[in-house]
Amino acid sequence: MTVLTLALPSKGRLKEQVDAWLADCGFPVQSAGGSRGYTATLEGLPAVEVQLLSAGDIAAALNAGDIHIGVTGEDLLREQGEAMERRVTLLRALGFGRADLVVAAPRSWIDVDTMADLEEVGAAYLARTGGRMRVATKYLAQTRAYFAANGVYDYRIVESSGATEGAPAAGTAEVIVDITTTGATLAANNLKILNDGVILKSQAQLAASLKAAWSPDGLKSLRYMMRVVEARARARDLATLVWPAESAAAADDATAFFLSRGASRRANGLLTPARDLFDTAAALAGAGVGPVSAARPDYVFEPESPAVDRLQAALGY
Repeated sequence: MTVLTLALPSKGRLKEQVDAWLADCGFPVQSAGGSRGYTATLEGLPAVEVQLLSAGDIAAALNAGDIHIGVTGEDLLREQGEAMERRVTLLRALGFGRADLVVAAPRSWIDVDTMADLEEVGAAYLARTGGRMRVATKYLAQTRAYFAANGVYDYRIVESSGATEGAPAAGTAEVIVDITTTGATLAANNLKILNDGVILKSQAQLAASLKAAWSPDGLKSLRYMMRVVEARARARDLATLVWPAESAAAADDATAFFLSRGASRRANGLLTPARDLFDTAAALAGAGVGPVSAARPDYVFEPESPAVDRLQAALGY
């Protein structure tokens, strides 16, 4: 019986990245209707119903409470309105789908480098033309909030439906607010990002809706899933070292320093941050401890899931 609804991107690069991430965690996505289907399942999670939607529709569904959890860009989640935290909890940043939401102005505006400069331009534009400086964007909510927070008021938004970066050259806007990954497209259109013009450093997020109808079974399924996801992520940064039992005392002395750097004891061994693997092995060798074997774990489980604990607290469970 389905107790948890999960929405995943239905196409594009983000879909490929999400599918690869879930497969790496041990939950391959199985499409129910072929490449054109709109539902799927996760191997190993039979109680989870998977819907395949556009990234924008996932953000809207989370905001409305139509699904329990979903993967989409943080920029799209925050564009649903102010006080996102009252409607959605971010469970885990996924490390892909990165893009910055930025304020960009023409490179020819050599004296405009900050939001304060932009306010001066807006005031001068209003005095000169009687109209307000135009800002082209698809991100209306975040633009209004950021401009207000930076004291920029003499402007009006021109809602963009196409390639926003082309608006200044086309004469339909003076400034833009848009998503960029490398800045190359902005540069190609003779635009520059203001020094303090990064509104949001966005990436794909696994998020949960606070407005959905949650049940104890749904939270149980999510906790099961999150423990695995978190264990897989944790394992990527850790390594295990094991030494002979008869060398335990010398090994403990040799590795005591690394406990302050995040390592933890295991029976005749150590679980250590991967960055310290070689230094720890060298310390053991210097103490005459050997042979020492090293391995990279697939999963490192902890008893709790802080992300689900936060969600339960927000839901009042």
